[in-house]
Amino acid sequence: MRLKMKSGGRVPGRRRSRAVRVVVAVALAVISTACQGPSGGGTPVPDPTTTITGSSPSPTSASSPPGSPAPTAAAGKIGHVFVINLENQSYNKTWGPDSAAPYLSQTLRSQGVLLTQYYGVAHHSNPNYLAQISGQASNPMTRNDCTTYAPFIQTGTADPGQVLGSGCVYPASVPTLAGQLSDAGKTWKGYMEDMGTPCRHPSPGAKDNSQNAKINDQYATRHNPFVYFTSITSSPGCRDNVVDYSNLAKDLQSAATTPDLAYVSPNLCHDGHDSPCVDGQPGGLESADLWLKEQVPAILNSPAYRQDGVLVITFDEADGNATGPSGLPGGTAGGLVGALVLSPFTSPGTSSGTMYNHYSLLATMEDIFSLPRLGYAAAPGLPSFGPDVFSAHP
Repeated sequence: MRLKMKSGGRVPGRRRSRAVRVVVAVALAVISTACQGPSGGGTPVPDPTTTITGSSPSPTSASSPPGSPAPTAAAGKIGHVFVINLENQSYNKTWGPDSAAPYLSQTLRSQGVLLTQYYGVAHHSNPNYLAQISGQASNPMTRNDCTTYAPFIQTGTADPGQVLGSGCVYPASVPTLAGQLSDAGKTWKGYMEDMGTPCRHPSPGAKDNSQNAKINDQYATRHNPFVYFTSITSSPGCRDNVVDYSNLAKDLQSAATTPDLAYVSPNLCHDGHDSPCVDGQPGGLESADLWLKEQVPAILNSPAYRQDGVLVITFDEADGNATGPSGLPGGTAGGLVGALVLSPFTSPGTSSGTMYNHYSLLATMEDIFSLPRLGYAAAPGLPSFGPDVFSAHP
């Protein structure tokens, strides 16, 4: 390329040489910029001012479903969290070599971080779900899956942030992750398969008739933690935020319409609880895996996930009466279940042996959204997901 210069007067030899060098340098810089394209087209740099407990600032990208471009994590930090809970499977059955869930244990496993020491906190189902959004420990009625939708009778308080007593429907004074998000100006939704009517739950004091699946209605109240907190059910927003799963597809169409927290509970067949299912499906891990294969790609290909999302797939409790080792705040009484974390902020095909439980998931979500930790999530020594899980600043 020939550069033409036009001078308005004579420049002495040394000054002319210096002027030529300056102009040439500027021109070359312009050419270099044009060849590289517009700024911002390279690997995004995570925001160094945004941290999560123990996280590390080295950027990475997770694997994508076949035929889709790689997620970019363009926002530099996690902004959308998706949680899917499945039911009653031990770690070895789910993640072992003979797993009846090859899509989860192999296909998705190759795209995320497997937490090999992730535990439920109680038996049966209900207290594990409650732990994930409130940090409250189990009590006799929640451990019995709240067959009666009974108000919680409080007898006292204890550290860390626990209300003592027994019952199912906690008073409005008990805080939740949902309330924290709303107070912080963020959005959340619970997507409950087969729920139909928004914010559906029994009348106070009534028997819970959703304990057993029915044809065309396999919704389980006990797998919907949001309706066990008066602060949520007494709010007009409950009908807008606790909705049937069928609403998720529309909400995923853009990042703006996807809530900051999307919490998904499949029905009693698709979560692996029933085997066989009331509608004739095989149930167990086989039906759960088929449901994941049909539904998860819509999340992984959504604008919100690809921009700044994380998807956590886990189980409420292990089967039987399995428990875990001591030493983790909040306990491991629900047994070893494992959890898979997929995100543009994770390294695909990796694993972590750090001990976590459902309170750790709550702590992680609160850290992501810069919220105070609730209940056992705030217990000293309770770990949230760190650099063993997130390889870039979330």
